[in-house]
Amino acid sequence: MVNVSSGLIVMKKCFHCGKVSTCFTYHDKPPLETSHEGDHFWNFMESDPSFHFDLKCAKCGTLVKFNELVGLMMCTGCDETCEVDILRRKLEPEATPTRVYIAFGRRPIDERKQLPREKFAILEDYFSQQCKSLKCKIKIVPHEIVKNVASCYAEAIKDVEMLFVVPSEEK
Repeated sequence: MVNVSSGLIVMKKCFHCGKVSTCFTYHDKPPLETSHEGDHFWNFMESDPSFHFDLKCAKCGTLVKFNELVGLMMCTGCDETCEVDILRRKLEPEATPTRVYIAFGRRPIDERKQLPREKFAILEDYFSQQCKSLKCKIKIVPHEIVKNVASCYAEAIKDVEMLFVVPSEEK
């Protein structure tokens, strides 16, 4: 993991059309002012501390940039009808605990470049390698399958160490 920088996941809502916008900012204070972009008038909704990173292969030196990724969020099971929670519950009975993380990208989905599918495999492979010593698995899913991002209570991963903390019930 290279180019690690702390910052905020910022959510804004357009008071004109009701769409939600997400982005990553490298600042420690959220942008509270209203902003205008095309037909959108964005008002600040909330922010969560997070971090941005890229991955570099230790063997061949290939650098994979994750500019489309706003942050990783852990599914907390807040909506049993959400596809993410359905998957989380489906994976629960496995002998090796599986944590489900949402690769939270830029919104509005139809107006922003999204994380390409091949990068999901790279993320999952990297974090699964890191997680082997903890005897757990990691499944990373796209944010497009979150039923309602405005009411999602997934927990933003604030730093690298948070990805590998073992909850007390898994110890």
